[in-house]
Amino acid sequence: MKQQTDNNDQIIEQAGQDVIILLQNWKKRTKRLKIYRFSLCLALLFSFTALTAALYYQIDSSIPSVLNVRADQEQSFYLGVPAAAEIVSVSENGESNIPAGAVEIDLSKTVTLKTSQEANYRMMVKLFGFLPFKEVNIQVIQDQSLIPVGAPIGIYVKTDGVLVIGTGEFKGHDGASYCPGRYVLKSGDYIRCVNGHSVTEKEEFVRLIEESKGAVVTLTLERGGETMNVDVTPVQDANGDYKIGVWVRDNAQGVGTMTYIDSEGNFGALGHGINDVDTSTLMQMEDGTLYQTSIVDIKKGKDGNPGEMTGMIVYSDENILGAITSNSVKGIFGVCNEKALNLGVQDALPIGLKQEIEKGPAQILCTVEDESKYYDVEITAVHLDHDNVNRGIELTVTDPELLAITGGIVQGMSGSPIVQNGKIIGAVTHVLVQDSTKGYGIFIETMLDH
Repeated sequence: MKQQTDNNDQIIEQAGQDVIILLQNWKKRTKRLKIYRFSLCLALLFSFTALTAALYYQIDSSIPSVLNVRADQEQSFYLGVPAAAEIVSVSENGESNIPAGAVEIDLSKTVTLKTSQEANYRMMVKLFGFLPFKEVNIQVIQDQSLIPVGAPIGIYVKTDGVLVIGTGEFKGHDGASYCPGRYVLKSGDYIRCVNGHSVTEKEEFVRLIEESKGAVVTLTLERGGETMNVDVTPVQDANGDYKIGVWVRDNAQGVGTMTYIDSEGNFGALGHGINDVDTSTLMQMEDGTLYQTSIVDIKKGKDGNPGEMTGMIVYSDENILGAITSNSVKGIFGVCNEKALNLGVQDALPIGLKQEIEKGPAQILCTVEDESKYYDVEITAVHLDHDNVNRGIELTVTDPELLAITGGIVQGMSGSPIVQNGKIIGAVTHVLVQDSTKGYGIFIETMLDH
């Protein structure tokens, strides 16, 4: 009887342990299920956020912040976005003479506009017809024709002051290492004066530092758009010369392509600015000169290794093509002389606005042999409101002849005009390093608005 009782106790005890194990397993499964549900919700939230951000960016980049339209001409454009918009006029006092709600358009469909010469407009975009999304400035411009050039040019630019590239140590007269300019000057600084004396050339700057004989000198410089004075004490090097330990530059040279000549004899080229090779900053220019050049060698582009056009430039008066008056992120611009005007052998073409550009066949005009010539390309994407002004157009070189000579787009072709449907629509600016057949371009209207 006692043995039976013990057996019953053992059974009860075992059952209790089984229940405890079941409870523990249930708690573990419940905890795992909660973690799984939380992870799933987190993944769904992340996916939804990423999808929403991608959709927002796509719609935003499809709607230009600025839309140029020709005066007194009926024009159509198609944005194809799920948005409605209201157009109001913009006057000097900020008031509109168009009643609220009088001009509403559906941006998912083709829109046709005709504007007068005098007025400018603002388009208030609402996503899905009710969510305030974006304001678009509609600018009325005069129609314009340009001569596409596509000829190689030699470029010489004089900096506005002396550009600081960087700092470096040197051995002093006592054998120790010195760099007085460190922590005082920065890469990208433009030195304008030494002790009140204006400097425009590297040799002049070196001479004024040497003449200090180790006394403190005051440098007037521009940094990030702000003018300031800094003091630095030159130190005598092992050769007895006084230095402050900075590398400087006072000019830049290179080869590019002229894009266009307008009716007044002005030119535009490159489609991007001239940046310093070491600091990667846009060079502040005092003046510049355009020279005639000839291509002497072409290094064919390969995937991961962009090619290059090598030009021979003779810096003589008889080779001058004109004066460079502006270096901006949109290109270099200036005035042609008679010799440069003779480069414009092509017929003038009307400009094509960005909303008129289509995916599909186009041509670029460039010089890779003896004369400028049109070569076939394919426009693969048009970004009406790209963050980078130099990359509004994506294109691929399809012309077998150009591919055989250059492998696609190479350095030196920047500025080659892009033509589609009988209109000049932009200029080549960059090559895709991973694929030399592909590249980018700037809208011609962007270049003209420099």
